[in-house]
Amino acid sequence: MTFKELGLIPPILKALTDYGYETPSPIQEAAIPPALEGRDVLGCAQTGTGKTCAFATPILQRLQAHPAPKGVRPIRALILTPTRELALQIQENIAAYAKHLPLRSTVIFGGVGQAPQVDRLQRGVDVLVATPGRLCDLYNQGFLNFSKLETFVLDEADRMLDMGFIHDVRKILGWLPAEKQTLFFSATMPQEITELVGSLLHDPVRVAVDPISSPVEVIDQSVYFVDKGNKTKLLADLFRKDEIQNALIFTRTKHGANKVAGELQRAGIPAAAIHGNKSQTARQQALADFKAGRVAALVATDIAARGLDIEALSHVFNYNMPDVPETYVHRIGRTGRAGHTGVAISFCDYSEKENLRGIERLINKKIRLVSDHPWPMQVFELTRDSHGRVVCAEDVEAKAASREHKRTRNAPSHSSHRAQRPAATMSAPSTAPAAGRAGQEKSAPRQRPNPLAGERVMDATARLLSSRAPAKRDAGRTAAPQAKQVGHPGARKQQRPTSGGTAKRGRGDQRRNKPELRRSNQKDSTEQPSLMKPYYLNDEK
Repeated sequence: MTFKELGLIPPILKALTDYGYETPSPIQEAAIPPALEGRDVLGCAQTGTGKTCAFATPILQRLQAHPAPKGVRPIRALILTPTRELALQIQENIAAYAKHLPLRSTVIFGGVGQAPQVDRLQRGVDVLVATPGRLCDLYNQGFLNFSKLETFVLDEADRMLDMGFIHDVRKILGWLPAEKQTLFFSATMPQEITELVGSLLHDPVRVAVDPISSPVEVIDQSVYFVDKGNKTKLLADLFRKDEIQNALIFTRTKHGANKVAGELQRAGIPAAAIHGNKSQTARQQALADFKAGRVAALVATDIAARGLDIEALSHVFNYNMPDVPETYVHRIGRTGRAGHTGVAISFCDYSEKENLRGIERLINKKIRLVSDHPWPMQVFELTRDSHGRVVCAEDVEAKAASREHKRTRNAPSHSSHRAQRPAATMSAPSTAPAAGRAGQEKSAPRQRPNPLAGERVMDATARLLSSRAPAKRDAGRTAAPQAKQVGHPGARKQQRPTSGGTAKRGRGDQRRNKPELRRSNQKDSTEQPSLMKPYYLNDEK
């Protein structure tokens, strides 16, 4: 069968040809005709089978057949997806399919500023691709109106459930018109999603081109028993020995992704990490570098890699075995796409053997064990806490790293200002009595050199810090009013103190006592090597 036989119009057929599509995949062949008729569709197919084309092309054709009134461009199709990467990917595909049509689409997601997204929405779009968080945010601000919506697509519904978005999905459904076409696509179909389908779809056409949670048969699957501490060594060894061109590596935690990427880089393997703590710009750059071949290993968490479409991906590594067996199916489905072969390699330590057994029960197949490698498993006991419960070493390590990061990040705000004063005081000449200086030097802790205690300080920095400190005077001493300092850097004139009892000082005295300038006769920072030394000197008297 061809795409033309599915009933698609010539502009879309031309775009598909330009995009390199030749024949429809099973999910496209089964889902496109009923979707073109306006029926609800429930599609369940393994990842990499072309679900995006299966729902995007019918949407574009139906919108083209019934254009919006001239001068008005309301949102008529909404595609909801769980991750930013998948939202961007869907938008790229829709733009490619619609390049010969007068339709407009855009994507909105969190992690970036909303102003450009709002600007595009206000200019009008026919198709909106969105993640739940940013969609709810912009709707509550009044930037979205779904009164003219005709088609709603819920993509990767099982991951919506895993990520905790199911409550947002139910909220969003309440904002949409009751009369609409709904297209529901997912790689797996757990019980909770089945219940949602019952309340969302009306007499749907059910499309399941492969058994639920069935892995692609063309993928060569194997597992290595290896201790946690040797996994990165084995990974680097396999990269070198097998001459792997590109690989997607899944870790359990964000900290683990950063750690594995760093260790691979130190081993001479170009690697990058992608996860939820990374900025959107960093995530897109890492993905672009990986697709372009500048990075050989992309280390990711499950959420960040959901729905990624990477052409000719040769290897997928399960650095940590997933807790949920269905997640394994989705992970390995990143390779073996579009008829290509692929390799899926899993690392399993002793604490993960139960997860491995769950995966084998799900796929009804024993994964091939590779025992001939340099780091065979040596640890055969579980780590338990004080109550005897089994703990995951990866989670413990990630939590400890998170606490250390917060402590390090917050430490300067409490100690930096206090640490500057003794260092600056010790580095400056003092007119205080010798005994006082000795006592200060004895009690002051040894510290690293303070950059503010040097002879040269930038003007702006000096003025900023000098304005924070209160003036201190010895008891019984008449306080002289502070000189009014002219703000212009080139201004040298200062207002002389007018209070009685303060001896006037000549210009010669000022030059001779320049390192010991008093606040009442303080010069601009451009006229002396450092404003900090005399200030802290006088402050400690």
